[in-house]
Amino acid sequence: MHSSSNENIGKLRYIFKQLFTIDYVKSVLVSLVTEYETPKIVTIHSWSIALTCRAVQIAILTYTILYVMGYQKGYQQIDTAMISSVTLKVKGIGISYNKQNEIITIDNADYIIPPQENNALFIMTNYIKTDQQRTKCSEGFDVRPANCTSNADCTKNQQTSKANGRWTGICRKPKNSSTTSFGLCEMEGWCPVENDLIQPEPVSDALNFTIFVKNFIEFPKFNTARSNLIHDSNYLKNCNWNSVTHEQCPIFRVGDLLNIVETDDDERQKMLKYGGVIRIKIDWNCNLDKPLSECIPKYTFGRLDSRSNIEKFSFGFNFRFASHWKYYNQTYHRAYRTLTKAFGLRFIITVTGQAGKFNFLTLTLNIGSMIGVLGLATFICDILALNCGKKGIVYRQEKFQTVDLRTRIEQLRRLSENGRDREGKKEDISNEDTKQYLPRKDLPTIQPTYKDDDV
Repeated sequence: MHSSSNENIGKLRYIFKQLFTIDYVKSVLVSLVTEYETPKIVTIHSWSIALTCRAVQIAILTYTILYVMGYQKGYQQIDTAMISSVTLKVKGIGISYNKQNEIITIDNADYIIPPQENNALFIMTNYIKTDQQRTKCSEGFDVRPANCTSNADCTKNQQTSKANGRWTGICRKPKNSSTTSFGLCEMEGWCPVENDLIQPEPVSDALNFTIFVKNFIEFPKFNTARSNLIHDSNYLKNCNWNSVTHEQCPIFRVGDLLNIVETDDDERQKMLKYGGVIRIKIDWNCNLDKPLSECIPKYTFGRLDSRSNIEKFSFGFNFRFASHWKYYNQTYHRAYRTLTKAFGLRFIITVTGQAGKFNFLTLTLNIGSMIGVLGLATFICDILALNCGKKGIVYRQEKFQTVDLRTRIEQLRRLSENGRDREGKKEDISNEDTKQYLPRKDLPTIQPTYKDDDV
């Protein structure tokens, strides 16, 4: 065991010395500059593998040409960093009724709350108004902890989060009622408390309100700016958006939008009565290789809130706001406010888009990617030929070459020694040839002699 391990260590040292000799390192560095390597190509005569390879290549070419270059426009540089600005205006007159059944006319300054938002708009289609002042009164009927039979009940439940004011600890009961009858706890704050258990009818003519959407966009990469105001002022004064006849009109009727986002009549009426949320999406998809006049927006609509049969808690969209004022007299002054619970339609405007323009670098990159993906056909066919075919062993032997490092080093050493022997023999032969053809300077010169008979 000890001798075998020493032999292995000796072999490793020998291999290490052969690999890191000066001559070997020098030959490697020279080969990096003077030699070129290319993959080994093996030609296989098989119609099934050939057809598979061509089918995969045709599929890759079809995908690249039709989808990448055609549909996705792989020859264009894309700009998705679009800058957008939206301005909204609403027009229309509405009619509602107060508690005394008197007609109240409201305009856009009354039902647009707040007057300006970022990419959003709220139209009040229903409301409950309550005139209040600072004093003491009974708690609201809808506050269950406020039901009492004695002052102790009001003291015990003072920490309820549903209270409309500070409880004084007194139980208010109707006059001439018994000690066991129920009453309501007294509170100090804005009185009387709002009663929203009775819902009024929506504002009349709210469906005829019109929304004017003005949108400006810019694609900074291509220094291109556009607006959705494509037509002239005469056209805009008399158009309302329609998917067939006025697809590029930026003026939308509220009733038309409700018909698009909700098909049920009863559900549309509930949206006007209790409120809802509607999305208006403006999509810009511009091909700047074509005329700029063809860069136009596309409008789509949708409902964002849940329907009444799905949402069982806090259905619709509403909020409260108050208008304050004070009354001054010579002896005192009082604070008053009008509390309004507003129900209505909230419109969310979203703007998306991109622009594309021909770019030679993008085209080159996509063509290079296509050429690289074509190698997938060879990879698939290699798997089939080497592992799934009957002659896979033969193909494997021809394609792959196994090299034993130690045997290879020994062969290279022998070749180098043989090369040096041949070079030595060539030098000896060349020296002998040189000696053979050198002129002999020590040989005497023989002059010809002539006899008299020869003349």
